Amino acid sequence: MRQYEVTFIVDPVLSDEEIKSTLKTYQDMLSREGGEIVHTEEMGLRQLAYPINRRNSGVYYCVEFKLESPSFIDKLELSLRRDERVMRFLTTSLDKYGVKYNDDKRKGLIGKKKDKDKDSQKDQPKAKSDSGKPKTNEKEAVKKVVAAKQELEAVKETDDKDVQEEE
Repeated sequence: MRQYEVTFIVDPVLSDEEIKSTLKTYQDMLSREGGEIVHTEEMGLRQLAYPINRRNSGVYYCVEFKLESPSFIDKLELSLRRDERVMRFLTTSLDKYGVKYNDDKRKGLIGKKKDKDKDSQKDQPKAKSDSGKPKTNEKEAVKKVVAAKQELEAVKETDDKDVQEEE
C-alpha cells in the first residue's frame, strides 16, 4: 500500500458545521474506495501568505491515508477542484522517510520539544539565596565587577592625562 497526504484549505466564511462536513466528505470518499485513513490533523484557522478568492485566512486540514491503487488520487483531486468550499489543496505521495517523519511527529519525537523544555524550566523553582534573591555564581559576578572597575579606572587615567596635556 502506498501512503499519501492531502492538505487542503477550506473557506473560513463557512459555518463550523460546513467546514467539518467538508472534511467528513473526503474521509468518507477515501474509506469507500478502500483507503485507510492513518491520521487526520486539523491545523485550524491560519493566515494565508497571499489572498485567495479575496480571503486572507483559511482553515487548514491534513489527511494522511493509505491506498492500494494510485488511480483514485485523480478522482480525489477532481472532486477537490470542483468543491467550492476548498480554496487550495496539495496531494503528496509519501516515501519511507516521510512516513517515518509523520509517525515520529505524532509520537512527539519531532517538534514542540523546545516548548516542553521551556515548560520544565518554568515548573522548576529558581534557587534563591538566604536573602531571597536568585543565586548567581558569585565568583563570576565578582570577576565582572573587578574588571569593570579596572576599565573605569583606566578610562579615568586616560581622561586625566588628556586634560593635563591640554593645560
